[in-house]
Amino acid sequence: METQRFFRCAAVIGALCLAGSQLSQAQQVRVYNTVKEKLARGEQVVGGTVISSDPNMYCSMANAGYDFLWIEMQHSPLTYQEVARMIWACRDAPAIPFVRVPDATAGDIQKATDIGALGIIIPLVDTTEKIEAAVQYAHYPPMGVRSQGNGQYRALWGDDYRESANENVMIVAMIEAPAGVGEVEEISAVEGVDVVMVASTDLGSFSGLQQGNENYESMVEEVREATLAAGLALGGPQAWRERDGFQFFQGPTDVNLLSLGVERSLATLGSGIAPIEGSEP
Repeated sequence: METQRFFRCAAVIGALCLAGSQLSQAQQVRVYNTVKEKLARGEQVVGGTVISSDPNMYCSMANAGYDFLWIEMQHSPLTYQEVARMIWACRDAPAIPFVRVPDATAGDIQKATDIGALGIIIPLVDTTEKIEAAVQYAHYPPMGVRSQGNGQYRALWGDDYRESANENVMIVAMIEAPAGVGEVEEISAVEGVDVVMVASTDLGSFSGLQQGNENYESMVEEVREATLAAGLALGGPQAWRERDGFQFFQGPTDVNLLSLGVERSLATLGSGIAPIEGSEP
């Protein structure tokens, strides 16, 4: 009897120790996605949009003060090889790489995560099924079905990437059409979604309405209410930074920023002294 009692106690103690160890390991998962940390603190984050394949342009933006870079692969000819090269060229920059994939496919999301993206932006989310699939493809088991393959993710984010990736890879669901607005409450309830974003231009295109129109603004408000009620971050264009509740913003493209820089340079008179050729606007 005493022996049985001893073994039962030992089993209970062992189970408690194992549970404590597992809890400790879970608590020690490293978070290196600074965008996720900032949003959790209630801060706003802004990302410039990359549509060019020049690593110099990418690095200039990644070190210019943006919280993340929105790498545009839905509406640009960028290849995954080019994007991988840009991310690697500026691997120590503070801006976190986010990729808007062409669609919520296993191939696109797998490639984007393997090259080191910590944010996956899903376009045209109209159904829960689409965003649920994206969450699955972006996360390793048991949370998802992402497979392990070759990639530069470990060199970028550390040897513990497999153990920490699920806590660092973020999913952004873009609401671009009235159909998505109608499903936004269900979309916001999908576990693994971090940000729900109003695609301001496409929402106008698909609805035939302009910003400021009462019905347009009603759709924006519907997305806002559902997103915040679900405890998620709310996204929109940079021009909406003053709107209540918005935290996650898409900034101008690299091409637009270059044009703005040229205009500013031409409008500014130099001092007449240029110690290093080309160093002064």
